[in-house]
Amino acid sequence: MGTTRATSLTTQEKLRRARAASGRLAQLSTETKNELLLAIADALEADQAGILAANRDDIASSGLEGAMRDRLLLTPERIQGMARGVREVAALPDPIGETLAEWTKPNGLRIRELRVPLGVIGIVYEARPNVTVDTAVLALKSGNAIVLRCGKEAAQSCERLVEIMAAVRGIPEGAIELLDSSTRDSVHDLIKARGLVDVLIPRGGAGLISFVTENSTVPVIETGAGNCHIFVDDSADFDMADRIVINAKTQRPSVCNAAEKLLVHEKVAAEYVPRIVKKLINAGVEVRGDGKSRSLAEGLDVVGVTEKDWYEEYLRLCMAVAVVANVEEAIVHINRFSTRHSDSIVTENEENARKFLSEVDSAAVYWNASTRFTDGAEFGFGAEMGISTQKLHCRGPFALAELTSSKYEIVGTGQVR
Repeated sequence: MGTTRATSLTTQEKLRRARAASGRLAQLSTETKNELLLAIADALEADQAGILAANRDDIASSGLEGAMRDRLLLTPERIQGMARGVREVAALPDPIGETLAEWTKPNGLRIRELRVPLGVIGIVYEARPNVTVDTAVLALKSGNAIVLRCGKEAAQSCERLVEIMAAVRGIPEGAIELLDSSTRDSVHDLIKARGLVDVLIPRGGAGLISFVTENSTVPVIETGAGNCHIFVDDSADFDMADRIVINAKTQRPSVCNAAEKLLVHEKVAAEYVPRIVKKLINAGVEVRGDGKSRSLAEGLDVVGVTEKDWYEEYLRLCMAVAVVANVEEAIVHINRFSTRHSDSIVTENEENARKFLSEVDSAAVYWNASTRFTDGAEFGFGAEMGISTQKLHCRGPFALAELTSSKYEIVGTGQVR
């Protein structure tokens, strides 16, 4: 059917198209939705050259460097990964129509609670083209229309990706809408579109998330920034701790589940702090430390931390280190400074591990594993809308099941009250 490159359309017209499409999407069969997803995957692969050309233009004009440039960059491998992710979503069970509960009342009324689509989903995100595909296919699989507003640095990449997806035969017109990213007016219109948009998802840095949550009249599900911690307990296996810390910090430092802070138990700090600081520096990481860790790492290049450091999501090769007295102090520190995203303990002490898992108030809490696993695909959910750090209506990887609401069907035989 149509594409979304209707640049002459206003934001309000695109929102109304999405609202009209949501009703049609809700009625699509699982088989039809899966066929459309597989066709999208094929179309992305077929137009790899066009996607890369659009992305090169974005890169050239963006002025971004480091981690932010890496988020914007598309490569043949990343496009293949997008297509693979689409096929993985097609293979997932369809949540729509699932019976959540069913019972019969003494008066004979049969009541059934079942999953239904949310309707129209709006998402505001930064310069990450892959989010365009991930969120659109999750919306389609769950029977929702989606309205996308990407960062201006990724405008051409996102436009090309939306054109490809929306042009697949059988996609209802308005099912995937892309708003103008050259002006902030489109963000304002989207966050005030109560009645046309059912839920809004901000995905990006703390500033973006705060602006949307504080100004939106549409219900918001936050996908939070990540200020993730690793605590190395006094019984930790040092080799294991090294692998986890280095992986969580350096494997992809520009993402929200990368570790930003390292806490070390004071009983092992004299041995472990200089050991891990050397390894972090050798891996290209800027290390910052509190007074104790700097003293223990004397002779190494460790910058002193400020109070601001403990709250900051670096999104680059930078890590702050602190020495703590015990697991209790580690938990207090994390619950004070973290963004409630992902935090990990490395320990052989099960009692301490269970205490950490129970008392750290974050969406994902790990024992002897890297925080980098907080991801819809890694959890087996396929792609994700983001990682929710709030408690309503979902928490953690925000995937298919979380893109649904519920309704009740009540079947009677003439009952009256």
